[in-house]
Amino acid sequence: MTSEDTIVAISTPPGRGGLGIVRLSGPQAVEIATSLLQLPKLPLETQRATLASFAHMESGRVLDQVVVTCFRAPHSYTAEDVVEFSCHGSPVILGYLVECCLSKGARAAEPGEFTMRAFLNGRIDLTQAEAIRDLIESQTLYQARVAAQQLEGSLSRHLKPHKQTLLNLIARMEAGIDFAEDDVAVIEWREILTQVDCIRTDLQKLADGYEYGRIVREGLTLAIVGRPNVGKSSLFNRLLNEERAIVTPIPGTTRDLVTETANIEGIPLRFVDTAGIREASDQVEKIGVERSFAAIADSDLRLLVVDASEPRTEEDARLLEKLRPLGALLVAMNKSDLPAHETWVSGAPQEAVRTSALTTEGIPELKHRILALAAPARGVSPEGEVITNLRHQRLLKASLEGLAKAGDAAEQHTHHEMLLLDLYDALRPLDLITGATYADDVLDIIFKTFCVGK
Repeated sequence: MTSEDTIVAISTPPGRGGLGIVRLSGPQAVEIATSLLQLPKLPLETQRATLASFAHMESGRVLDQVVVTCFRAPHSYTAEDVVEFSCHGSPVILGYLVECCLSKGARAAEPGEFTMRAFLNGRIDLTQAEAIRDLIESQTLYQARVAAQQLEGSLSRHLKPHKQTLLNLIARMEAGIDFAEDDVAVIEWREILTQVDCIRTDLQKLADGYEYGRIVREGLTLAIVGRPNVGKSSLFNRLLNEERAIVTPIPGTTRDLVTETANIEGIPLRFVDTAGIREASDQVEKIGVERSFAAIADSDLRLLVVDASEPRTEEDARLLEKLRPLGALLVAMNKSDLPAHETWVSGAPQEAVRTSALTTEGIPELKHRILALAAPARGVSPEGEVITNLRHQRLLKASLEGLAKAGDAAEQHTHHEMLLLDLYDALRPLDLITGATYADDVLDIIFKTFCVGK
């Protein structure tokens, strides 16, 4: 990729729609746009929407009325000259407009190339570039808020003072080593320890918050498990607030996995309604039960549903014992609108929540318990300071390792030259998070996950 090229791509999703946008970026963007459009006047006005006609290159017949907007460098998304054509959303028109741009000297953009140019031109840093992708992929408003905060540079602002502290420490120690004969004061060991410990405490808090950040970004899967006819599908529908699964009084109605995603206080939760667990009566039901056990093993959370109005069975007990070692578990004692059987009154599991899929009793509490179990760290850190990216967490841990070594070296009064190496080891990962220093292979991995046109 080179900024000497002018790149072009369709920036709206594939398919037909009311509008479609084609974007040009690079030194020839304005020249190419002007040559393809019938404009009311020249030159093309900057940062102003202009109505123009787009015509067939050979016949000159008008194909579409478009709104064209020009942004001059550096006041654009890429910090280059950018032109955006807003057309009617016909794939034929959009494709032909791109072809015309290519014939005039533009090049088809690679995935994420517009955003990469914004990064390379200093318009955004690396954390902001990654936040753009997260914002595009958001499924809930809470996810969008977290991504928007990071897009505004909140993570970089949070790390900036720590990077500056490390740089100051390094500079003072370098000066003390290089100019010892000039009586340059050497920094005290206690001051080194104080500053290193302060940075470590804050970075550790950020790194520890990644597990919650991962949940915010990726969501979770919850498997709803139980014997036939205990109300799994009814509870599944209540949690989704829609009639998604078929419900009948006949045991074994659900024979295959039914999945749907719901927004639980901003966290995308994928619910999986499994087939009733019992000795299968036919081949179809047997396959359904096998798939249920596979889904149970792959899920982040498990919700065991029991019929609290009937006696506790050995199958209920066996299921509970099978599920507990697998991880996070809740038990919905369903049909609480009916009198609870004494075997459940005296032997309620510690993970139990009383619910009724018929009356919705206990459903709000169940959602609260699911969220508390799934995301116990929710609300600990401001939205913009949540680490949602595994790359960021790994680099924070690498920085923390360097700081730990520097702290140990300071406690043992190790020579400053050796301690400096540890401080550099702590600084480099922070630079890789924000993009102050970077490797080409890291950039390729990050930007190739973007869609074409962004």
